[in-house]
Amino acid sequence: MRPLDVIKEAEGTQLEDESSTVTTLKLLPPLNDAEMRDLESSLPCPLPAEARELFSYCRGLDGGLEGAFTDIVQEVEFSGLGDGFGLEEIFPHAVAIVHDGAGNFWVIDLVMDSTSWGPIFYACHDPPVIVYQTDSLAHLISQLLRLGNSPWESELAEVADERAGRVWLENPGVMTHEQCLSSGDADLEAFARSLDETWLFVDLRRPRLGDGFSWGRYGARPDLLRRHGETRLFAYQQQKSLWQRLLGR
Repeated sequence: MRPLDVIKEAEGTQLEDESSTVTTLKLLPPLNDAEMRDLESSLPCPLPAEARELFSYCRGLDGGLEGAFTDIVQEVEFSGLGDGFGLEEIFPHAVAIVHDGAGNFWVIDLVMDSTSWGPIFYACHDPPVIVYQTDSLAHLISQLLRLGNSPWESELAEVADERAGRVWLENPGVMTHEQCLSSGDADLEAFARSLDETWLFVDLRRPRLGDGFSWGRYGARPDLLRRHGETRLFAYQQQKSLWQRLLGR
């Protein structure tokens, strides 16, 4: 289904939280012509057709969502929340579309050849991790709506409540500089050659739900983060100890 189909089907439905408070799902107004032009001018790619038709109908979900969607979601604006996201070293053209009210966002990672309003990642600061959610806005919306009724379970909650912690604790899928150089993958090898052995690498070119990396493992500093052009290859630098720095190692 298209994102617009999911929204039209859900509009006006009743959402009930765990305290039995009922809310009617309402939509935010569409983008006007000027807002649509402003959005288009800010993107690295043409506005995808699925996004244009959705924004011509609505830009997001009306307020008061923190009750309807438990404590996972507070604000939803599919055309972008407009407050700025940061972490340009990871997502230089991020569009933040969902906010949990605690400084964490679901963001779209757009590149020059993007043809859809995706993929979508969960960007968390506590713990400081990036977690893959989905490549489909329609799927994200359907999972968002699952938070609005019993049993209040969805892949958004799974990523925010479980997968983010797993990425932080287990640090899955991380590759060393040496592993990248001997991988036989031209992009990985080129990325590794541009950095040194103090960097660790993560490949999110073909991610599955819950894949990600600990962007702040060695400090929440932009200079410790790298991305290989527009490919979804990422790296973060291991901090040297004081003794290593004194010895110049």
